[in-house]
Amino acid sequence: MNTKQIISEIKEKQPNIKSVVFVGCGASKADLYPAKYFLDGNAKKIRVSHYTANEFNYATPEAVDDTAIVISASLGGTTPETVEANARAKAKGAHVISLTRSIDSPLTKDADYVIYHRFAESYGAKLEKMGYCLELAMEILDQFEGYDNYEDMKEGFEKIYNLADNAAASAKLYAKKFAEDYKDAPVIYVMSSGATHEVAYATSICLMMEMQWINSGTFHSGEFFHGPFEIVDKDVPFILLMNDGRTRNIDSRALTFLDRFDAKTTVIDALDFGLSAEIKKSVIDYFNPMLLSAVFRVYAEELSIARQHPLTKRRYMWKLEY
Repeated sequence: MNTKQIISEIKEKQPNIKSVVFVGCGASKADLYPAKYFLDGNAKKIRVSHYTANEFNYATPEAVDDTAIVISASLGGTTPETVEANARAKAKGAHVISLTRSIDSPLTKDADYVIYHRFAESYGAKLEKMGYCLELAMEILDQFEGYDNYEDMKEGFEKIYNLADNAAASAKLYAKKFAEDYKDAPVIYVMSSGATHEVAYATSICLMMEMQWINSGTFHSGEFFHGPFEIVDKDVPFILLMNDGRTRNIDSRALTFLDRFDAKTTVIDALDFGLSAEIKKSVIDYFNPMLLSAVFRVYAEELSIARQHPLTKRRYMWKLEY
């Protein structure tokens, strides 16, 4: 069953959907954010929220009932907090949709609908969780409220995975230079805006802190001048994931300041990788995070090689009770 069919079936059961709640942990939570951002910006009536799973469990929104769609994600389908969130949502009568790569994993137990995605096969495949969730958001908006740019979005989905694979392949040399320049950095700050905001967040907490044990902080480019810019100095390391779309000026303003004080800045710009050549202006904002995620994955891989620290290496995760 595809995303269109799933939402159509939910609508048949409940034509009065009032809320959509996105639930996950870590990178999976971040993968849900572009869909949340899309609905926030386009839905006129539907209430939208985005929770880390354990907060959803301890402070479950009152809106979670038979008028709510809960969309959860877990790569391996075993994240305990997200599995519990599914059970809570199901018990309250919500329509539960889960995204995972693992067939018959615990996450699927209390899900009304499961979308299986790929991950390891290619850089494009790593985007499928994010992409399918965004497709669900598109269908929810179109079927419950109507969406004028539906065809532009569909065309975007037809192009983004190949574009991301090509962009990742072309980034290798830039990624190697980044790795050499940043391999000894004691701390790396990451920022972005728009739909890419939580890609920056996941880059910081997952790729830097979890997978490389590098101290990192992240913030929205629009918040840069409301506190974080005070730590800017010559050679302080920053990563700026630069969007091609309505929030580009926000990213550009931050970059101008970083350059002014000679910060050690790596810019990964969706414009450089041809996003606007393939995706229509009407929907380009929502495809930035997919392209930038694919490209930065190459940077992270090269950083792990330069530091002789595999992305799979852990001290605590999966090894201790916590």
